[in-house]
Amino acid sequence: MMQATGHTVLITGGASGIGLALTEQFIQYGNKVIVVGQNKQKLDALKDRYPAVSTYACDLRSKDAIQGLVAALYERHPTLNILINNAGIQHNYNFMNGVEADLIEEEIGINLTAPILLIDQLLPLLARQPQSAIINVSSGLGIVPKKSAPVYCGTKAALHIFTKSLRDQLRESPVQVFEIIPPIVDTAMTQGRGRGKLSPEQLAEQFFRDFRRGRLEIAIGKVKLLKWLNRWFPSVAEAILRHS
Repeated sequence: MMQATGHTVLITGGASGIGLALTEQFIQYGNKVIVVGQNKQKLDALKDRYPAVSTYACDLRSKDAIQGLVAALYERHPTLNILINNAGIQHNYNFMNGVEADLIEEEIGINLTAPILLIDQLLPLLARQPQSAIINVSSGLGIVPKKSAPVYCGTKAALHIFTKSLRDQLRESPVQVFEIIPPIVDTAMTQGRGRGKLSPEQLAEQFFRDFRRGRLEIAIGKVKLLKWLNRWFPSVAEAILRHS
């Protein structure tokens, strides 16, 4: 079981979309929230709305920027006990038409490398706390991919497996390892894509209920059905998601 309040929470990509909904959910329960993002304008708007939130502009594609962020966190936020790796990007492309290497590096860097580096560098701080958590936001597309975003799907699949392995490594530590597996959510990333989207607020509410119960792998909405379908009828699941 996880307490609802009393946490110091770091959320990457916490100024918009799913991250903003998670930010507001933790604020609602009286937690201290730290938000990391690349868009300073969005961070400033968040700070205006919630003055108690601490904000940091950081380019998560840069190892040096991550190191600078981590140093600031150790100095200014010694009670940090929850890390939420939420920031992510998705590029759609067809490899038959050629792909820019910079786009591939950006997707892998933000979606996979940055969460791993943040976990590695913040784990000593998290482990000092009596109750702490790492929460990785993956995707249903990391379970069953779509053809238009192969790198995105690959990074989310990798994050999913990494999270499982890390959970086993930290099983005897005070750090619990959670995973949020969202369906398609109505955010800027998914504009013009898909139907029947879940709102970020609905996702955050569903997550928080399971988080408080200590449920470590949290499949949201239609992902519950997707996991079942992929287990028993994988070819059907793949056919449904392929052109999503």
